[in-house]
Amino acid sequence: MQRNNIPDRSIRICADRGGTFCDVHASYPDPENVEKRKEVVVKLLSQDPSNYSDAPTEGIRRVLEIVTGESLPRKTVLNTDKIDYIRLSTTVATNALLERKGHKHALLITKGFKDLLLIGNQSRPKIFDLNIRRPPPLYTKVVEVDERVTLVGYTSDPEAEEHALQFDENGKVKRGYRGKGWDGEGDAEGPGEIVQGISGEAVRIIKKPDADVLKKDLQVLYDEGYRSIAIVLVHSYTYPDHERFVGSIARSIGFKHISESAQLLPMIKMVPRGVSSTADAYLTPVLRDYLNGFFSGFDEKLKDGRLKSPRVEFMGSDGGLVDYQWFSGLKSILSGPAGGVVGYALTSWDEKRKRPIIGIDVGGTSTDVSRFDGRYEVVYESTTAGVTIQSPQLDINTVASGGGSCLQFRNGLFVTGPESAGAEPGPACYRKGGPLAVTDANLLLGRIIPDYFPKIFGKSEKEPLDADMSRKLFEKVVEEVNSSGGTSSGASDSRKRLSLDEVVYGFIKVANETMCRPIRALTEARGYATSKHVLASFGGAGGQHACEIAMLLGIDTILIHRYSSILSAYGLALADRAYELQEPSSTFYTPQNRPSLISRMDKKEAEVREELKRQGFEGSRVHVERMLNMRFEGTDTSLMVLPNPDEKLEGENGGEDFLKAFKRVYRAEFGFLLDGKTIIVDDIKVRGIGKTFDTLGESVYSEVEHLRSSNAIKAVNSSNRSSELSSSMTKPEKADTTWSVYFDEPVGRVDNTPVFRLEKLEVGDEVLGPAMVIDDTQTVVVIPGAKAVVTSNHLYITLK
Repeated sequence: MQRNNIPDRSIRICADRGGTFCDVHASYPDPENVEKRKEVVVKLLSQDPSNYSDAPTEGIRRVLEIVTGESLPRKTVLNTDKIDYIRLSTTVATNALLERKGHKHALLITKGFKDLLLIGNQSRPKIFDLNIRRPPPLYTKVVEVDERVTLVGYTSDPEAEEHALQFDENGKVKRGYRGKGWDGEGDAEGPGEIVQGISGEAVRIIKKPDADVLKKDLQVLYDEGYRSIAIVLVHSYTYPDHERFVGSIARSIGFKHISESAQLLPMIKMVPRGVSSTADAYLTPVLRDYLNGFFSGFDEKLKDGRLKSPRVEFMGSDGGLVDYQWFSGLKSILSGPAGGVVGYALTSWDEKRKRPIIGIDVGGTSTDVSRFDGRYEVVYESTTAGVTIQSPQLDINTVASGGGSCLQFRNGLFVTGPESAGAEPGPACYRKGGPLAVTDANLLLGRIIPDYFPKIFGKSEKEPLDADMSRKLFEKVVEEVNSSGGTSSGASDSRKRLSLDEVVYGFIKVANETMCRPIRALTEARGYATSKHVLASFGGAGGQHACEIAMLLGIDTILIHRYSSILSAYGLALADRAYELQEPSSTFYTPQNRPSLISRMDKKEAEVREELKRQGFEGSRVHVERMLNMRFEGTDTSLMVLPNPDEKLEGENGGEDFLKAFKRVYRAEFGFLLDGKTIIVDDIKVRGIGKTFDTLGESVYSEVEHLRSSNAIKAVNSSNRSSELSSSMTKPEKADTTWSVYFDEPVGRVDNTPVFRLEKLEVGDEVLGPAMVIDDTQTVVVIPGAKAVVTSNHLYITLK
């Protein structure tokens, strides 16, 4: 193997470990032109224990072999001298939560609140169920901490601000509480030390935790084998001292992981803060064990984090990259899908045209759907596997319908998912005895060509897809369907038998409709017209379904990136570094209080900019977003508000008009406003973004316009188009081969469907459907009536 002269710290590697496949994208300096970079793509199974223990490590090993030209046997500790950075997204924590395979941990909570998280918020997702089955709590033992603090004057007093306890500039009590419950003598409603909380509220310390009792209780937990704990104390969001005290004792005893709720999530509402903390204590040790195993495959420089060492960055659930020290189970729930959202958002958005985009990531196990309209849509509370977590996450809807989704004919219905064949054993065609899956259906319909598909299957890891096994199992399903009286119209008519193609395509139609449901929930259910969006399709199976999904939704434009099958990995290369700070407020939003809120945000912004500067981002490369978590007084739901650029206060000083922004967001969410109600600010938040790229160049829409205006677009298979799409069609000049592909009625099976290699097509080439465009990692089906224009980075598909 020829050794390539690659400079140190020059290889950039991004790896996305999904449920079925692990995708790796890498770039390195072109030896013949150092100003340009060459790219490498590696795709491998996420789980293949007979050949490797960790997929990202194995993928990086293969990249290093390709780039350096050196032979690196498996299980070799990899040298990182040539690596600039490794960016990683993983579903390890997500899978641990879904499968309930997290770390055993205990919950330490204020005395009297032992069952608080078990009771939860009393929500009933299935309101008419008589037998309510709630998932068990994540913790396995509860220890009550004998401590108590209260908030002074916590009432619904309309004159709360006038009656509130007042502090001087040093945090000392200047004037005691004067509202309801005051005894007329002391500073509050009762005895106890009065301190000012982080939110500005007056906190009365009724009972401090006893160190000796805590040591005894924690030692018992440690002796029972607990190494992870979650600490959730009343009002710790504004007064975290007691949680810190408990945490310090736990560290002295030897606990390896301690989730302090106030440090993780300094927000009011004890239940979601508590559940989030137990989720962190449950998942972070599993994530750390996995990452330690990952780091063990490399030399020590990778983990030490020094300036001259390779950087290791992780994709957070909110779409920003974070350091190893900030990456936790709580921040990694949507680590994998987030990379894909970043990838399509940055490569598909046009700031001038501002046409919203729907991203659909059709993977092996599931389909993830999101929406981008110039800004990442973020939710601050979400439920995964029955666990309600309060943490910033991209608004991604997931449905259990992907390439690995199992197919069954059950009770007279075609069913896809939610069960998945996964990577081990995988679909039937993977040669490991797996069940029928969507991938098998696409294979038999001709939408996957084994000769072009990676030959990574079977025990040897070198065999192609097995279409014969898929056909054998489907023939049994066809017999079952026809023997049950099924027909193409759905009526019972035993005289008309369904063909193999009709049955197989029936499952594809069900899968497509299943994938459309979360898209409608993100658009129509929220007042957006689905047809006015662009569909950005990605994921390994996305190109096989994109055109038909767009037809079902009334969408006329589809974008498929050249790296769409590995876009979650490619998105890591484009992603920005993120760092944010948040603290509670509990302040009325009034003209009098606004200057103090702005001052607090200014302080947090300075801290955020300082941290990003430490990470190598400053000046114009830093973008800051300032937010307030606001709600109407007397309501329970607060909304994190980020003003639009045009929402400014009048006057020379200007500044963000949070009131206008809040009313806009509230009206969009609920359809009305509570005029006359006072608005409360629960939290302030500042998010800093370190930009990886200043610009990604011309948008795909502008490029297509230029191609059309210069008459550069040329059809490469126009001679193949006929009204009957008969099997007598000849192979076009640029086609690599032809293949028999089944399309929806009335077209049916087209025997000589042209197959084009993407790398052999030139910018400006137009592929007219029916056709297929293939590269090493994806297959794009262009249905009859569709046109696909080849651009620098995309297939730009339009439908009639």
